[in-house]
Formats: sequence, C-alpha cells, structure tokens
Amino acid sequence: MARIVVEIPGERTYDVVVSAGQIDRLGAEMRAFDSNQKALIITDTEVATRYLDPAKTSLKQVGYQVSVITVPAGESAKSVECASEIWHAMVECGLNRDSVVVALGGGVVGDLAGFTGSTFMRGLRIVQVPTTLLSMVDSSVGGKTAINLESGKNLVGTFYQPSLVCADVATLATLPEREWACGCGEIAKSAVVDSEDFFFWLYGHTDQLAAREPETVKEAVQRCIVFKASVVARDQEETKGVRECLNYGHTLAHAIETEAGYGVYSHGHAVAQGMRFAARLAVAHLGASMEFVQTQDALLDSLGLPELQLKAEPERLLHLMKGDKKVRSGKLRFVLPRACGDWEVCELEDGFVLEYLQAWQRSLL
Repeated sequence: MARIVVEIPGERTYDVVVSAGQIDRLGAEMRAFDSNQKALIITDTEVATRYLDPAKTSLKQVGYQVSVITVPAGESAKSVECASEIWHAMVECGLNRDSVVVALGGGVVGDLAGFTGSTFMRGLRIVQVPTTLLSMVDSSVGGKTAINLESGKNLVGTFYQPSLVCADVATLATLPEREWACGCGEIAKSAVVDSEDFFFWLYGHTDQLAAREPETVKEAVQRCIVFKASVVARDQEETKGVRECLNYGHTLAHAIETEAGYGVYSHGHAVAQGMRFAARLAVAHLGASMEFVQTQDALLDSLGLPELQLKAEPERLLHLMKGDKKVRSGKLRFVLPRACGDWEVCELEDGFVLEYLQAWQRSLL
C-alpha cells in the first residue's frame, strides 16, 4: 500500500491511498477522519454493477447510514440538469453539513460529485474513489470540480479539496481499452511537464503499461499523484502560474471534445492530440527541437494514442478555444514545452494559432 500525503497551505491535509482492494477498506479509511453517520455514494450505472455493493458493505460495516445516487454513465451526466437533480436528492436523503459524499467512479462522477458536494450547504466533505486510470492519475487529486455547458467543457466549477482519495488499482483490470488509453494520455501529459526522469521511465515501460503489469501500473499512478500533489501544493487555485502546467494539451483538447460532441473522443485522446499540437507551436514560438516533438509523438503512438482524424473548420476550432476558461484578456494561452520538465505559459496571437490549425487540417486530407 502506498500513502501519499497532500499538503496545501491553508487547507486540510489529506491522504491519497493507492493499493489493490482499497474499496473493501474504504469504510475504515473514512473512519480515520469522520465519526458521523450519513454517507452518500454517487456513482454511475456502469460502475454500480461492479463496485457499488462492496463500497456500501464497507461503509455499513463501520456504522454509516448509506444513501446512493446513480447517474447515467458518460460525459452527458456533467450537466446543470443532472447537478440539480442531485442537489434535490441530497435534500431528500437528509444530508447535513456533517455528511460525507463518496464519488465512486471515473472522472465524470468525480467532477459531478465533487461539484455538487462542494456547493450543497456550502460544502460537504468529499471522498474520491476513482475507478478509471484517468481519474486515478489526474482528476481525483487537486480539488478541481466542474460541470459542462453546451458552449464548453468544465465552465462551471469550484476548487474544493477532498478529505480522502482511495485509489483501488484492482479496478483497472477490467477497464475497456478506450478508457485505458484515455488515462495513458494524462500520464503522458504529466511525464512531459514533470521531468526527463518521468518521461523516459514512461518511454521505457510502455509495453508493461499496455500489458497492465501491476507494479508498473502502480508506479505510474504514484508518480502522477506525487507530481500533481506537488504542483497543487504550490498553486491550488491556478493563480501563481504553476498549476497551469497541468493544462498542457488541454486548450485544443477541450475544443476537439466540444466540436466532435462529448464522448466521441476520449478526454485523454483529445489531450494527446493537444500535446502534439502544442509541441509544434513550441518549435516555432520557443525554439523547441523537432527531436522532442518526434519523441513525444512516438510515446503517444506507443500508448495507443495515434493522431486524431477529426476534420473540422480551423476557424471553428479557434472560436471554441477563444471561449475556453484559460483565455485571459481575449488572448489564447498555451502551455508550451521546450523540453521535458521545461515549459512556459505563452499568450499567442490568433493568426499564429490559426496557421497551425490549418496545417493540421491539411495533413488530414
């Protein structure tokens, strides 16, 4: 078992526990910080069939009164309508300020449960129980919560740290290949912005990761969590220019997801395409080497994340990026890498970005 402590100035410290079989120990982990009675599990229709019963049993064994809200699986659940239904259900369940919300599922469930829990009665305690690779390595740690609007992804949300994260790596054995590759996209992002050590460790372990070799998977998850925890500790609310590195690949990724329709491409695959795009911008804007671009491309290919074949109007993609929450004073902002572990947040002119969008689309002809 690995236990990683997340320490954020001005916030409560919390643990991220990584091990196989962690769902069975969930109740005991929660009792280490919570002595109250009411717990609400929010999960989705797919995760519920596998992991809801053991999670409920674990909580009931230590005296919790457990309520459950099940939402549809998929990105469509991150909506204002679904959030409103959950808030009303929280009232009906009799939740109060002492209650705890357990997010049992992937990134969608974590975002949705985190957002509704952080806003109901001005904030309940949240326990994240990620069951996908993406949610373990990224979204369950750091306190970003959000829902989508028709005009864009994650436009309504909060910064709200969980009280505990329990990552049961045994749940990854049954993860579909699409979702596995999705998580690998976020692992690759973390490796590029973190360090050469992480990047080349990952580059040398792609076969083991693809085979889901347990020790390699656990190592990858732990490396990502340690990296993200260190970033969030220095810049919780993305105001100091540090946490923005976690947006590498995301400026184009969110535009791709909105244009194609949520769920058409996985988030991680869209991020991988955004990384390819940003690296090429970095060659022109920062003098990054083509060798770095090619090495990153090879890594993404080996992780099952080939170049996306999305055909879209470049002007439309630019318009969607201009509506992204990372825009400041009307300027597009990209995380651009000079090399592994060496990045810069850059404001770029629309015409410059459009030129590269056009080049990407021409390459698909």
